[in-house]
Amino acid sequence: MAAHSQGSNGLIAVHVAVHNPAEMAEPDSQAADYAHQLFAASAKYADISWTEAGAEPRWLGMDTSTCAVAINPSHFASRGADEFERFLSGAASRGEPALIIATMGNVDDDCLRNVFSRYDASVHFRSFTGSIAGKRLPAGAEVSLASDLDATDRDLGLRLRNRPADAPWWAMTLQSTALVGPQGTTVHPPEGELVPILVDSLGEPIVARWTPSNGQQIWYLIPDAVDWNTVVDWIVQRALPELVPAALRRVRSRHSIDADLETPAETQARVALDELERRYLDDKARFQADVERARQAAEPVRSGLLYASGSELVDAVAVVLRAAGFTVTDLDTELGATRSADLLVVLDGATCLVEVKAASGAAPEKLTSQLQRHLETWPKLRPSQPVTCAALIVNHQHRLDPAERPTEVYQRREFVDALTFPVLATGQLFNWWRTQNWLAVRTAVLGNPHPDARGTPSAAPSAAESLRRRRFWSRPGRDSTV
Repeated sequence: MAAHSQGSNGLIAVHVAVHNPAEMAEPDSQAADYAHQLFAASAKYADISWTEAGAEPRWLGMDTSTCAVAINPSHFASRGADEFERFLSGAASRGEPALIIATMGNVDDDCLRNVFSRYDASVHFRSFTGSIAGKRLPAGAEVSLASDLDATDRDLGLRLRNRPADAPWWAMTLQSTALVGPQGTTVHPPEGELVPILVDSLGEPIVARWTPSNGQQIWYLIPDAVDWNTVVDWIVQRALPELVPAALRRVRSRHSIDADLETPAETQARVALDELERRYLDDKARFQADVERARQAAEPVRSGLLYASGSELVDAVAVVLRAAGFTVTDLDTELGATRSADLLVVLDGATCLVEVKAASGAAPEKLTSQLQRHLETWPKLRPSQPVTCAALIVNHQHRLDPAERPTEVYQRREFVDALTFPVLATGQLFNWWRTQNWLAVRTAVLGNPHPDARGTPSAAPSAAESLRRRRFWSRPGRDSTV
């Protein structure tokens, strides 16, 4: 094994259990799979800017006893077992915890999963029972920071959360160790504690820290296919100063912080920077929580108006109309489904029937006849509560992206000109709700569906105009004010 002593060059020695990628030639297509695997393993670290990050790599075949951290160490002979043992022994002799970074899974491994296991990847510890098993998640998995993280773990979580959307994740769990012997199988429970840093939508850790009870090792479990420049930068600037600060002092790293040797100006600047970072993290967490609360409040209305049908769509319309100042009654609930229109809305003496419909394609013109029929039957249902207006609200072309849908529900001009009540697209309603343009909602529903040049409906129709529009459902001998 080649000797390589650690001097005072200011660079942190990092053990990486692969061959130096600069010395690896890509095997040809006829080479054995083993050669391709070795090359692929080394290639993952080929683009790391080690010196810029304040570190230097110790590959397989180099001395690792003075390394401050190990990346993906190996238990297997000829794969790095000796280097791993020297790394652990060196840390123990200095009375320091061994900091280890291990990746879960292999992005290039497309082999079929064992049908008898839920997991397709694992990380094993040295000298401790148990392991961490990983289950690859479907593409597009949602991830979030775990709660109550310290600054170091939180910083790692934020860096890794910004990976590309198609980057893979593995959900992790501690597993027992089963040993088969002459007396049968003995199961040893896993040692240590697995602390989540990033979690999936089910709360399972996908980035985590594992430590045994004796504190001799600190493992960070991260997914494969990471930006190793980001990880090495985190190791030198955040993990080592917090977890193994002596390693930085030994090499006189520029990232070493010894408060006893600082000038007042250095201390003041460092403290100010630390406070700025803490405020930034606190502010970011607060703003992220604000965004999430606002999104959770908006999503039912947005989804309902733009993509839904049936009761979900009716409920979203009702939310908007109530926000605009209307008193809203769900007629399906009060009178029974299909007996009348979906909603009865009241505002400033105006009483309107509102029918809500959805159409995956172009809205058929016959939808208007359903509202006309409800207007004709209303006097029998509520003779003491005459209606003064009506509106049809349609979520049309809802299989299309909202930006691709026609603004108006109906385009045939002769039909539109003959309408005696407004027909509103839910896309219009959504935009007014999103911008809190309640005047636009009120005037549109009360009888003027045609917006002016600014996209806002013009003034509400006069009483005479409202009477003219109502006459289409009046019949001889029936009160024309109904």
